[in-house]
Amino acid sequence: MALELRQNLKLTQQLVMTPQLQQAIKLLQLSRLELLEVVQQELLENPMLEELQPVSEEEQERQALNDKDQGAKLTSEEKEIINNADWEDYLGEFSSTSKQSGSREWEVPEEMQSYEARYSAKPSLEGHLMWQLHLQNLTPDETRIGEEIIGNIDSRGYLKATVEEIGRSCSVQESLVDQVLAKVQNFDPVGVAARDLRECLIIQLKALNETDPILIELVTEHLEDIERNRLAPLLKKFRISKELMKEYIEVLQSLDPFPGSSYGSEDVIYISPDIYVYKYEDDFVIVLNEDGLPSIQLSPFYESLNQAPKDRKNKKEIDYFQEKTRSAIWLMKSLHQRQRTLYKVMESILKFQKEFFVHGVTRLKPLILKEVAEDISMHESTVSRITTSKYVSTPFGLFELKFFFNSALSMDSGGTVGSESVKAAIKKMVASEDPKKPLSDDAIATNLKKELDVNIARRTVAKYRAALKIPSSSRRKKFF
Repeated sequence: MALELRQNLKLTQQLVMTPQLQQAIKLLQLSRLELLEVVQQELLENPMLEELQPVSEEEQERQALNDKDQGAKLTSEEKEIINNADWEDYLGEFSSTSKQSGSREWEVPEEMQSYEARYSAKPSLEGHLMWQLHLQNLTPDETRIGEEIIGNIDSRGYLKATVEEIGRSCSVQESLVDQVLAKVQNFDPVGVAARDLRECLIIQLKALNETDPILIELVTEHLEDIERNRLAPLLKKFRISKELMKEYIEVLQSLDPFPGSSYGSEDVIYISPDIYVYKYEDDFVIVLNEDGLPSIQLSPFYESLNQAPKDRKNKKEIDYFQEKTRSAIWLMKSLHQRQRTLYKVMESILKFQKEFFVHGVTRLKPLILKEVAEDISMHESTVSRITTSKYVSTPFGLFELKFFFNSALSMDSGGTVGSESVKAAIKKMVASEDPKKPLSDDAIATNLKKELDVNIARRTVAKYRAALKIPSSSRRKKFF
């Protein structure tokens, strides 16, 4: 068989992910704060975009009349002067940013440029401990050991290196490491650099001058018994009353098991809802939250430059303006499509979960992404993206859109009930139980069968209870 070259004509269909399509898909899954950052960044980089400032109708009419009158009075030569004038030369020293002040800008420290730049940084645990270390009257070796100890403390405030490792790292004896470690453990916050929970609590008790031997032994030997609420054997062992044991436990509860947690580096993130759902008479109104999101438009100034005769521009300028114009138009279309999709998805969720918006979490029905996707004639992946990191404000509180999609549990009557409704019922039962006789998982399953007529196993109750971060009945039991 001979080898030969041939040309074949073949027609195929292929999905090409253009950069514009990738951007549109990315905008769908961005949260509100992330979307604001993307828009602000595009405003900085694309000269064809500008933020539309809100103007009242009266101001718009007045500005239009003024522009019309001024345009009628100016000659063509005056218009050319206005377009090409160097206003910095004309205003001179009366300009708000004169050339003289610009030349002196390098003398101004960077941290004094803006008020925001003068915000004090949040103190870190390492910096706070280092500051205290260098205030001590220590030798160079002790200071080096202290810096090594502080460098091996985790975010909770516990020491993650052994004395032997620190001694080898600093080439010093272990006895000297122990001396410096004892000093560091008494820095603020007290108990930092402890190697375990027991040592951390003992250091704090010593700082409080607590020398009661029973209290010390409770920390060193019986922390697990206290955690699991096994107090009856402790009362017999120490031969003390319930009132005295209660006082001991109150002292232990006043201590800080994680002394470094107050210096966490993570800032609190506040949730701003993307959608508001209001009840108006017998119906519900959906309002998209566009507060804080800038309204963008094509810049009239650069748009006029783009429409200038081509003989006055070179090819690079033409390509640049066309590229930035396409990018700006696509961004505006993508933002509009994102808001439109978000509204349609929320409208569909409201249709499926109307009982929730009327009566609350207990009436939440089973729902999957496919049902909403078929209802609004979109792909399931689009619904998944648009419901990611989006929140809705309802008459019953703030919820993530993913909250409305939950699995189904069968009922004896043949119907189904949503898993979130079952979780809400479990949470309500635990909140109203007797602290001295908490409900077991079997008892909760029995009560759910009576109240909601739902078939649920004990292990399913345990799984939902763990998801709600509710401890077991033995740990919920109050001894006092």
